[in-house]
Amino acid sequence: MEVEYNLIVILGATAGGKTGLAVKAATRFGGEIISADSRQVYRGMDLGTGKDLQEYGAIPYHLIDIAEPGSEYNVFQFQRDCFACIEALWQRQRLPIVCGGTGMYLDAVLRGYRMVAVPPNPQLREELAPFSDDVLREKLLKLKPEQHNRTNLVERERLIRAIEIALGERSVTKELPAPPEISPLIFGIKWPRDILRKRIAIRLTERFDAGMIDEVQQLHDSGVPWEKLEFYGLEYRLIAQYLQGKINRNDMGQKLRSAIGQFAKRQDTFFRRMEKNGVNICWLDGEGDVFTELCEKIGQSLM
Repeated sequence: MEVEYNLIVILGATAGGKTGLAVKAATRFGGEIISADSRQVYRGMDLGTGKDLQEYGAIPYHLIDIAEPGSEYNVFQFQRDCFACIEALWQRQRLPIVCGGTGMYLDAVLRGYRMVAVPPNPQLREELAPFSDDVLREKLLKLKPEQHNRTNLVERERLIRAIEIALGERSVTKELPAPPEISPLIFGIKWPRDILRKRIAIRLTERFDAGMIDEVQQLHDSGVPWEKLEFYGLEYRLIAQYLQGKINRNDMGQKLRSAIGQFAKRQDTFFRRMEKNGVNICWLDGEGDVFTELCEKIGQSLM
């Protein structure tokens, strides 16, 4: 019986149950999990990123806790590291299971973005510093009209870095190595919006109870500036504002629930865009038996 796939991908909005499903799939099919989450790469950022490491049990995981908090880890690095993990698992005859909700990271692997490493350019950053955010947005969109990552257009630090990368890519002519030949089965977990909102609220309460505010304070005490914590978005931005006295605790909680809900909508929008660009996602009903349905689909692919 010939196997027609060499990679499983499990994606979906935040709080959708991706990790639990990935662990069951890894146990059943002899796999290991590769995280596709842009913030779980950072050590010490556990509760705020929802790592849920206890869920993995004995299943090995990769691309979690590989970068220092306060450093920059980007889609270029993820694609490089993810491809390396995939090939290493193939060599050990293990099935790679990519699991996460960062659409740009997933798309970069599944559609094989052709990217190059662009180092920081202090001179360019100095030249861009006087410009307003609106002018920077205009410059970026002229260089690269299609912006997959919305935060590149919202946050000043990301705006400048995106311009830096766009200009740097233009100056590189060296041919890039071909990505590995992946044959993925891609599954997405879909929930009714009202139920997903409830799951988000419950999970958020659990993380507050587990000490998420203390985690952010400890990161700051260890040397991560407030500005950098806010750069990481969502929980880190609003908890950092609360700890600085900019908002009260009640406002922080309400704004955070709303922000995570909006983030989940943006994730869904990105996944739909991936489908329009040719990525075939098999959607599983979160209210049903997602593992049984996944196993049935994988079984069909072996026939």
